[in-house]
Amino acid sequence: MMDPSSPITPASTMAPAPKLPKVDASSAKTAQSFEAVFIGQMAQMMMSTVEQDPQFSGGHGEEMFRGVLAEKLGTAIAARGGIGIAPLVMQQILKLQGGDHGQ
Repeated sequence: MMDPSSPITPASTMAPAPKLPKVDASSAKTAQSFEAVFIGQMAQMMMSTVEQDPQFSGGHGEEMFRGVLAEKLGTAIAARGGIGIAPLVMQQILKLQGGDHGQ
């Protein structure tokens, strides 16, 4: 039972929710992929500045696969929510498609 002094407004008196633009799956995937590439590039730049200890380095093999590691890090970070770039890219995609409704 609801307390009459409660600040909660019944659903019947609330304003209708604003219509949100349709977001197709390919646009969302494009935004997430963009973020993954960006994060991967950042990771690669950061890894290139780390001084390698010759005793514990992976040698030539490690150097060859460092870019793959950076790419996979970017993909994993973006898949788990990223750093906030994908929503901004998504807004721009919607603007370009004519679907921006004041957001």
